[in-house]
Amino acid sequence: MSFDRKLTLGVVFAIGMQLVAALVWTGAAAERLKSVEGQLVAQRPIGERLARLEAEMSAARRQLDRIEAKVSAHE
Repeated sequence: MSFDRKLTLGVVFAIGMQLVAALVWTGAAAERLKSVEGQLVAQRPIGERLARLEAEMSAARRQLDRIEAKVSAHE
């Protein structure tokens, strides 16, 4: 069994097309990553606000529990 070691124009073309496809795919992946990073930066303040709201709601719930306990004790 032997192989012909000639590099044909078809093989060069196929390798070139694969290289172009890989570069296009890499560019598209980089653009998607850039978009996702931008969205994460934009959502960071929302997450911080949500954490503050959760803390405030927890404090309000504790306060409501204390009020309910006092009302129950006086009945």
